[in-house]
Amino acid sequence: MRLEAIHADITTLHVDAIVNAANTSLLGGGGVDGAIHRAAGPGLVEECRRIGRCPVGEARITGGHRLPARHVVHTVGPVWRGGDAGEPASLESCYRNSLALADAADCASVAFPCISTGVYGYPLEPAATIAVRTVSSFDAARIERVVFCCFSVGDLAVYERLLAASA
Repeated sequence: MRLEAIHADITTLHVDAIVNAANTSLLGGGGVDGAIHRAAGPGLVEECRRIGRCPVGEARITGGHRLPARHVVHTVGPVWRGGDAGEPASLESCYRNSLALADAADCASVAFPCISTGVYGYPLEPAATIAVRTVSSFDAARIERVVFCCFSVGDLAVYERLLAASA
């Protein structure tokens, strides 16, 4: 599996699946979640409404609707509470469960945002370390390429450094 980091708007990527850093309602919100819902159009919220809620650490998959991606994998990351409330295990679960759903849906390419590092307050360095470690160790049958899509150049530098160190 090839891993890469880019600085881009995840809603514009031509990959098989993009991952949404969702909230438990799956009905949209701020940050990347709101951007994905706006770009996908009203069909996405309707599909999410039929699915129902998603607990922290789990994932659900929908169609991509108006997005270039065929699928959206919605995962709910943990809110940072200092690191001793199970946040690392929950974040690792987000990545693992998202990859499992994308792999089962015959996706060859998947793009992740920086899950939980926005309003959920997870510090970037430990979150990115968990992301790279979890994705690197995932045994995928179909996924050939994983993109860490960074919203800021600063986030990109952290991911590039971690990817270089893991190579």
